[in-house]
Amino acid sequence: MIKTGTRLQSQVCDTQVIVVKAADSLDDLRCGGYPMVPLGAERLNAPQPNPAFADGSSMGKRYVDAGGAEVLVTKAGAGSLSVGATALTLKAAKPLPASD
Repeated sequence: MIKTGTRLQSQVCDTQVIVVKAADSLDDLRCGGYPMVPLGAERLNAPQPNPAFADGSSMGKRYVDAGGAEVLVTKAGAGSLSVGATALTLKAAKPLPASD
C-alpha cells in the first residue's frame, strides 16, 4: 500500500505527485495510462501518454478518487491521473468564510 507522503513520478511525462491521503486504490495509480513509479526510479521508454489519458495534470492542484485518496501535483505534465481506468477528479476549493 502506498503511504501518505510518498512521492511518485509518471513514466511517460513530467508529472510528479505527492500522496496527501492514502487509500488502497492508490496501488493502481496511473498517469497517462501507465503505472506511476517512486520518484527517482527508472522509467519506461513509453513514447507518450495513452490518448485516452492525455488531458494533462495541473501543478498545485489536488486530485481525488471515490475511495477518499488524494494526491497533490508537484510538477505538471501531459498525462492525466487515474486509478486503473477511472480518472481522478480535481478537488474543489473550499470557500473561505466571509470576514464581515
